Amino acid sequence: MHKKHPLIKKSDKVIVQTGKEKGKIGTVLKVNAEKGQVIVEKLNMVKRHTRAGRQAAQGGIVEKEAPIRLSNLMLVCNKCAEPTRIGRRLLEDGSKVRVCKKCGELID
Repeated sequence: MHKKHPLIKKSDKVIVQTGKEKGKIGTVLKVNAEKGQVIVEKLNMVKRHTRAGRQAAQGGIVEKEAPIRLSNLMLVCNKCAEPTRIGRRLLEDGSKVRVCKKCGELID
């Protein structure tokens, strides 16, 4: 089965639509297209208990970002500063770009 290519990319500004982090805005650090998950900076923080490694890595409780489902996020437009759906447009030179559905501004 073919997975759909996510329209949210690394370094995009997104807002969380559902869950405990609802309404918070952050920057995308990593996108996992196969699982449909995104890691957003300083959102969905979890604590992990890690063991001290053989190298200089120190053990203890580490706080890090956990993945959030793509369906729970919405892109924030740079121009209108609102959460928006994403469209695609074909330019004259043949390249595809992402477009804000509310104001029509190019995102890429």
